[in-house]
Amino acid sequence: MKFSTFEQALSHERLQRYLDACGNDTRKAMTLYRYNLRLSQEMFTILSCFEVTLRNAIDVKLRSTLGGDWLKDSFQAGRIFDTPRLARTSNIVRGGYRRLQEQGKPYSHVGLISEMEFGVWKHMFSREQFAATGRVLLRIFPNKPISTPTMQYNHTYIFNELYKINTLRNRIAHHEPICFDLGSVHIGTSYIINQYNRLHTLFSWMGYDSSAMLYGLNHVQSVCKDIDNLI
Repeated sequence: MKFSTFEQALSHERLQRYLDACGNDTRKAMTLYRYNLRLSQEMFTILSCFEVTLRNAIDVKLRSTLGGDWLKDSFQAGRIFDTPRLARTSNIVRGGYRRLQEQGKPYSHVGLISEMEFGVWKHMFSREQFAATGRVLLRIFPNKPISTPTMQYNHTYIFNELYKINTLRNRIAHHEPICFDLGSVHIGTSYIINQYNRLHTLFSWMGYDSSAMLYGLNHVQSVCKDIDNLI
């Protein structure tokens, strides 16, 4: 495809960053754009597996402590999220329950769990939600390191790690480029490799062999190598 046609379809503004990084080499810029799409697809596959694994682990733990309908119960009067500080979380869960009703779907706990966005699970490790759910959720990471006086692997640490993963997920969902070093105009994969390693670490802390889980699905390092070879 001619670059002019490619640019017409995707916009000059979107492609300018790729052109700048490739020294105005239009063919190289189109190649980089396509590699970015491949990398986004590969990372989103891993992110999807991680999100489902995380939310299932949280759900199993809270069903054992709060009951089988803990999420639907959470926004009811006097229940765990029915406080001013947790009003936003309460409204998100209530909104998910309302969507099920509007779609004519019969209520199921699994269906309501599926309605929740990644941010809900991330915020389960913020101070208020962590306390409201009984301070039990660190137990879903049985293999995490033991805290030391200088390094606390507590709920705040997990929240911050999930925040970084959520940020990447949103960047991909909004079609932002991930083939550049963070905050840089230069081609680079260090940001993605760090996020890739973070996901594998959290899988292992939950007790899962991520290499086995992602067998046949994980080509991130190969695509990163292709991108690095364009430099």
